Amino acid sequence: MSLLIPDELVRASGLTEAELLQELVLLLFQREKISLGKASRVLGITQLEFQDLLASHGLYIHYDVEDLREDIKSLQSVNLL
Repeated sequence: MSLLIPDELVRASGLTEAELLQELVLLLFQREKISLGKASRVLGITQLEFQDLLASHGLYIHYDVEDLREDIKSLQSVNLL
């Protein structure tokens, strides 16, 4: 599914499209609506880069059972587990 955001909203935010996406992903992660793995994939960055992004915004990582399962799945997919 794709989400269309009106140009007017992007302009009003004063952010670029990439920055707006980043803010949305940070908000969803902060509210525990998406996992660390999902957030980093949506932004096209590594989980470590996403953790750096969180730190630069004064946000903290939450790591739960679902995050662990995703990490295990990712490691298995590249034969590291």
